[in-house]
Amino acid sequence: MLGRVLAPYGVNGWIKARAFTASPDSLMRYRSWWLAANEDDDRGWRELVVLETRKHADSVLARLEGLNRREDAAAWRGASIGVPRSTLPVPARDEVYLVDLIGLTVVNRDGETLGRVAGLMETGAHAVLRVEDAARSERLIPLVSAYVDAIEMAAGRIVVDWRADY
Repeated sequence: MLGRVLAPYGVNGWIKARAFTASPDSLMRYRSWWLAANEDDDRGWRELVVLETRKHADSVLARLEGLNRREDAAAWRGASIGVPRSTLPVPARDEVYLVDLIGLTVVNRDGETLGRVAGLMETGAHAVLRVEDAARSERLIPLVSAYVDAIEMAAGRIVVDWRADY
């Protein structure tokens, strides 16, 4: 997910969106966006051609094909914004896409398995790993260097400074 539709903007079908990319410019460069009211439902994604974009404070304003009235844009409030994986740049050697963390095993410094990454939450300050164990209990671990020692994609694990009894 690259962003989220916040609200309609104006009366001519523009939307206001929050980019989850490092810079709003990254979201603005795509020629079409895929929107989904529920990001977990692959059948719910719909491609919309981007006609115009512009920055607005810390958000992005966009005019999308087929959205011509405020009511059209309002129907997408809260929708996820994505693009096909093939259109994304290859991450640098020390970078990962957050979606690639889902399913990785989370272990602490003592070698205890805490569970698997079931999802991520965006908090505005940083992402938070949602880690589920075999009993389906959930831990929330901030995805920051103070707690995450290593992301080892090849090994399929994330090493954290987090005790099992937290």
